[in-house]
Amino acid sequence: MAEKTEKLFDQFPGVTTEEWKAKVVADLKGADFDKKLVWRTNEGFDVQPMYRAEDIADFTTTDSLPGEFPYVRGIKTTNDWLTRQDIEASEPEKANEKAREILTRGVTSLGFSVEDASYATVAALLDGIDIKKVEINFTCCPRKALELTENLAKYIKEKGAEKEFRGSVDYNPLRPAFRHGKQIDLGAILETAKKMLEAVKGIDNLKVLSVDSFMLSDSGAYIYQELGYALAWGAAWMTLLTDADVKADDVAARIKFNMGISSNYFMELAKFRAGRMLWAQIVEQYKPASLDAAKMHVHAATSKFNQTIYDAHVNLLRSQTETMSAALAGVDSITTRPFDLCYTTPDDFSERIARNQQFLLKEESHLDKVIDPAGGSYYIETLTVSIAKEAWKLFLAVEADGGFFPMVSDGEIQKAVNASCEKRHTDVARRKEILLGTNQYPNINEKAASKITNGADSCTCSCSQESEGTKLLGKRAATDFETLRLATEAAAKRPKVFMLTIGNLAMRLARAQFSTNFFGCAGYEIIDNLGFETVQQGVDAAMEKGADVVVLCSSDDEYATLAPEAFKYLDGRAEFVVAGNPACAEELKAEGIKDFIHVRVNVLDTLRDFNNRLLNK
Repeated sequence: MAEKTEKLFDQFPGVTTEEWKAKVVADLKGADFDKKLVWRTNEGFDVQPMYRAEDIADFTTTDSLPGEFPYVRGIKTTNDWLTRQDIEASEPEKANEKAREILTRGVTSLGFSVEDASYATVAALLDGIDIKKVEINFTCCPRKALELTENLAKYIKEKGAEKEFRGSVDYNPLRPAFRHGKQIDLGAILETAKKMLEAVKGIDNLKVLSVDSFMLSDSGAYIYQELGYALAWGAAWMTLLTDADVKADDVAARIKFNMGISSNYFMELAKFRAGRMLWAQIVEQYKPASLDAAKMHVHAATSKFNQTIYDAHVNLLRSQTETMSAALAGVDSITTRPFDLCYTTPDDFSERIARNQQFLLKEESHLDKVIDPAGGSYYIETLTVSIAKEAWKLFLAVEADGGFFPMVSDGEIQKAVNASCEKRHTDVARRKEILLGTNQYPNINEKAASKITNGADSCTCSCSQESEGTKLLGKRAATDFETLRLATEAAAKRPKVFMLTIGNLAMRLARAQFSTNFFGCAGYEIIDNLGFETVQQGVDAAMEKGADVVVLCSSDDEYATLAPEAFKYLDGRAEFVVAGNPACAEELKAEGIKDFIHVRVNVLDTLRDFNNRLLNK
């Protein structure tokens, strides 16, 4: 019998992009395709609502396999990653006890933040830990990085673990500049870096030159900015040391990228793929003896920027998708930050949940079993190339302006990131960027002041705290709304907002829901209603409840009559607000009505104004 070769899809005619678009345009019923469906990203390029094979036909990103140059698909031939937990280690014996305990809970990578860099501290922290099997990472003040490296190297050699050891010392001489605006001494950086490279000779997988771009991500940088600056930072290490006659292979092998992960799921996934590709091409220009030197070694940490104090368990949802982005992108290790990090010292419960978020992705979702699952996706491949282009433009601009280190010393990098941070805060204030539970759908009865015991944005570096120049703002996206709501909590009386719902059923319900979310962001008490027959009934009910704000919720057509009537009858006994932006708004303003809430107003500024009126009575 002849073998059947007919394919199922051969029975169906092909459909062109134009035909697909024509069908979409028809379904839009006259709405503009580009305005309705094309998304303009903060990274500076457009995202289409659909992609096809023709969109990636000319891409070279699909030409290589995982583990092959330029490593867009990963530097490994598996997708397993290390689960890292960071430990504050001011008390070495207690930190060691905690480290040994969490190693029994599935952790495969440890991060110690130390103040003392002595050999005794290193030995105490690593006592009883098999450094041939567990990745070990240290963070310290940059002034102590050389001492720490020398003592760690000594310990590794004493244990005979030179070939098996994996880990890093986070030498980041830019930390004082980013946190306190300190000037950079390139000569001192070069001298320290060379000594550190000398100290780790023979220990192949001990990385000591850090690119801590997570600091930029945590400070509100856009994705293309973090990547572009990370590449420039890495290139600055390469140039500084190769100009001092250190071999390119020796420099590249010691660089570790510590990057952030924001909640932009697909964009972050594409960022890491684009980063590996661009870094490989950068290192190649330094003429290394082996292209293995061009592999980008990445540790990823979930975002601090979008963590919130109110409705803090939503942080778990954010960090879960962030962790998933990095895992699918093929990074080497991941730190999932505890959900309560921004307001207290994480306890055993929150740290356990953070670990388990990664185990869930491995044991339940099996994300460690498939290498580069996004490879070949029309959408992800397009995002990869698009982000790479924008990051490359920024990288070239930094190089043209003198390089990364001088620009940090002059405060130019900080200014650029701070500008992005301010823009994102404005977007949060206007609800263009949503923080669930903070600027949208808040838990209006939640109290948070009592659970705040410390801040996540404080600096633990032992260098001087005095600011000398431009530093990173380091302000979380939710900070302004949280400040507003904490002021409400501290007030002698919690303001009451009464929904005067009347008229068109659908419109009054929709606007009452909108207004509830709006004023709930300030922590006000909300009094909703099923509806009133007359505005007099509604105002009387509001006064009986002791309302401080009365929000008229109805339809645009009815506002022309109902709003003046309600405003006059209320007669200044409470603040009066119209929910919406009706065509008759100017006429209503002429009547003395000044407050209108709708999707185009700045929510934060409006609520600040109400706080000033209501809390200062």
